[in-house]
Amino acid sequence: MIDRGIGMRNIRTADVTAAVKEMCIEANHFLSPDMKEAIEHASGQETSALGRQILGQLKENMEIAGAEQIPICQDTGMAVVFMEIGQDVHFVGGSLEEAVDEGIRQGYVEGYLRKSVVGDPLIRENTGDNTPGIIHYSIVDGDRVTITVAPKGFGSENMSRVFMLKPADGVEGVKDAVLSAVRDAGPNACPPMIVGVGIGGTFEKCAYLAKKALTRGAGSHSEIPHVREMEEELLEAINGLGIGPAGLGGSTTALAVNILTYPTHIAGLPVGVNICCHVNRHAVRVL
Repeated sequence: MIDRGIGMRNIRTADVTAAVKEMCIEANHFLSPDMKEAIEHASGQETSALGRQILGQLKENMEIAGAEQIPICQDTGMAVVFMEIGQDVHFVGGSLEEAVDEGIRQGYVEGYLRKSVVGDPLIRENTGDNTPGIIHYSIVDGDRVTITVAPKGFGSENMSRVFMLKPADGVEGVKDAVLSAVRDAGPNACPPMIVGVGIGGTFEKCAYLAKKALTRGAGSHSEIPHVREMEEELLEAINGLGIGPAGLGGSTTALAVNILTYPTHIAGLPVGVNICCHVNRHAVRVL
């Protein structure tokens, strides 16, 4: 139920909970259309016979997961939620953050998804319901709320890097940093992978940009010409590393390189690299 007030649009937090619950289950059981298309395309382009076989097995795994309602990966991830909130929206019915976490809780418990979150990073006692999630908020124009749920497994998350480059390192330094992160990740990130890259901002901003870049459709490109060119060059260079599907060799190490940029300080060139495995789960709802 959505009510409209004068100048504002009221959205119930219960509706946020319901949407997040649905997305947690959907993202973990069904590959998004852009990723299906990317893997299908890679299967036809892969030069290695073993690589083609592995890609075929990945496609079969995804079909079985959807048909039998089982997770496409046993690591159902830590729930990362992006909330783009219209400035003319007013939430009613309780705390927004509690509503998001309740959606995660319901999705992982009722969806029989693996609970992978520990409440204290040092004591490491499992919370039992995969909460809390990682929530990123941004305020945008309008009276809509766009919610993106992107469960992130830690096989690939552990391979992520932040590089604090010098401005003099330039474009080539950025490319070298990305390639070194992928090379070091090797088979540990469950290739073929999506490589999210954030350039600019500060230490934490470039990492956020790299994470956000993973939610952009595979096969899409930056609207900035020189950034698009870098995406294409990096994808070719990464696939030239020979890591291949499952790290067993081949020409498909990455399915896409997605780059987001942001203004930065005259003295810095921060670069974040957030790698995601071949499932690259994400689901979107607009309220």
